[in-house]
Amino acid sequence: MYYEKFEYLCKLNGVNASKVSKATGISTATLSSWKNGKYTPKNAKLQLIADYFGVPLAYLLSENPDTDDAPVQKNEQAGYYTNPETAKKAQELYDDPKYRVLFDAAEGSDPDDLQMAADLLLRLKQTRRD
Repeated sequence: MYYEKFEYLCKLNGVNASKVSKATGISTATLSSWKNGKYTPKNAKLQLIADYFGVPLAYLLSENPDTDDAPVQKNEQAGYYTNPETAKKAQELYDDPKYRVLFDAAEGSDPDDLQMAADLLLRLKQTRRD
């Protein structure tokens, strides 16, 4: 039950267990044991995970197996983009209102692809005006 919520939060935030492990200091072996049911996490480790994802500890401790009650806000610490260059380019585009439509489709793209898509959209917009 705990691990399903952990996996859901990882997916929601676009991170993997390895990244969470590095950020929280919880070993990947511990996370694997948790996944395989060989280990029940202590509250202190669950708190580290809750803090990482920006969710209340009560969410992870809940007996409810559903992930529907999970917070839907992405954690800034986890990051939306895993590539720092992409994150920088995405922020530049996000700051410009005419590019904000890119974000649903842009996750996982590299910076050059993001710029190419932005340029294409501008060209399409200009063509419609002509």
